[in-house]
Amino acid sequence: MKSLLILGAGTGGTLLANRMARRLPDDWSITIVDPEENHLYQPGLLFLPFGARDEARCLRPRARTLARRVRWSRAAVARVAPERRRVSLADGTALEYDWLVVASGAELRFAETPGLAEAHTGDGAVHDFYSLDGARRLRAALARLEGGRVVLNVAEMPIKCPVAPMEFLFLADDFFRRRGRRERVELTYVTPLDGAFTKPMCNRVLGYLIGAKGIRLETEFALAEVDAGARQIRSFDDRVVPYDLLVSVPVHGGAPFVEASGLGNELGFVPTHPHTLQAKGHERIFALGDATDLPSSKAGSVAHFQGEVLEDNLMRAIAGRAPEEGFDGHTNCFIETGGGKAILIDFNYETEPLAGRFPWAGVGPLDLLKESRLNHLGKLAFRWVYWNAMLPGRHLPISTRMSMTGKTRVAPALPAPAVPGRGDSDAAA
Repeated sequence: MKSLLILGAGTGGTLLANRMARRLPDDWSITIVDPEENHLYQPGLLFLPFGARDEARCLRPRARTLARRVRWSRAAVARVAPERRRVSLADGTALEYDWLVVASGAELRFAETPGLAEAHTGDGAVHDFYSLDGARRLRAALARLEGGRVVLNVAEMPIKCPVAPMEFLFLADDFFRRRGRRERVELTYVTPLDGAFTKPMCNRVLGYLIGAKGIRLETEFALAEVDAGARQIRSFDDRVVPYDLLVSVPVHGGAPFVEASGLGNELGFVPTHPHTLQAKGHERIFALGDATDLPSSKAGSVAHFQGEVLEDNLMRAIAGRAPEEGFDGHTNCFIETGGGKAILIDFNYETEPLAGRFPWAGVGPLDLLKESRLNHLGKLAFRWVYWNAMLPGRHLPISTRMSMTGKTRVAPALPAPAVPGRGDSDAAA
C-alpha cells in the first residue's frame, strides 16, 4: 500500500487530509501526525481577552475533524529522513511515506528575546493572546486594569495572522471605552515594520484608524530585550518603551523537527516554491500553511487556498506529472476594528489590498478596505464556515487565485479623524 503522510493537523493539514481522502484510490493510506488531542480555532482567541468565555466553541476533539479514512497518529515528530522516506516519532516508532506534506505550523519562541520568557511567566504584567492559556490570562488582567500603559509589541516578522495585533488594539480601545476607562489607558502599538501594515493603501487605512482611536504607533522597533523589573522594552537602537501591561507577540518559528531534519531556514520554516508548494530540494516533500517560508500571510485563508492547489499538485505528482504553479499568494481576511465593525482585505503576492466590493463587482455584498457592520458579521460567521466547510475540505465558492473583479485602484476616502464613541462591539465570535 502506498502512503501519504501529513505532519501537523492544524488548518492546512486537516483540510488537505480530508480532501485527499476523497481523491486517492483505496490502495493509498493517509496518515496525519499531531500530538494534540483537540483542534483549536485560532481566530476565536482574539475575542477571549475582552470578556468572551466561549473557549469550548474554539475547541473540537481532533478525531471529529478528520474523515474516517484518515488515520491519526497522536505523537510528536522527532525527525524526518528524506533520503529514506522515513519519519521518526518521539515515541520511538517510525512511519514510511511515498509523499510527505509538512503542515506543522508556527510556534511561539519567547526564549528568543532576552528577558521575555521570564517576564511572561512572572508577575502577570506580560501576556499573549496567541495561545488559549495566554488569552485566558490576559482576559483576567484586562478585567482588573483600571488604567496605565498597555503596550502591544511585535518582536519580529513573520507572525501568525499579521493583522491580529492591530485587531487586538482596536478591540482594546472599544473595551476600555465601553467601561469608562479609556481616558486612563494609554494604548501603544510597537512594531518592527515602518508602518501599520506592509502594503501602502492598506497601511493608509489602518494607520488612519490607529490615529483616530488615539493609539500611539512606534515603528521600526527591533526588540532587543524585555526588562521586567523596570517594566520596559528596549530596542537594539536603545529606544525604550515603558509599560504597565505588555502584550507580546514573540518571535515565531517552525516546529523543532524541521530544523533537526535539515528541512528549515534559520527560523525553522520550510523553504518552499512560492507557486507549487513543493519543498525546495525535495522532490517528494511539499509544505503547507504556516510551516512554509513564503511571503504570503500566515493565515487560515492562505492555508485554505494552498490546500486546494496542493491537492491537485499531489495528484499530478503521484501520476508522474510536474506540479502546476497554481498558488498566487491569495489572502483574504476580516480585520476587527471595534464598535461592531470590521474591514475586509483581499490581496496576493503581486497586488496589494484594494478598495471595492467583494466577491461580486457592484453587488458585493462586502466592502473592501472599508469599515462595515456586515464585515464584522462576516467574521463572526466564519467560525461556522471553518468547522463545517473549510476544515472538512468541502468546496468553497472563492477562487484560489485572487480576482480583480469588483476592485479599484482608487484609494478610499477617509473621514476627518475623530475618536469614536462607545460603539456596540459583540462580546464573542
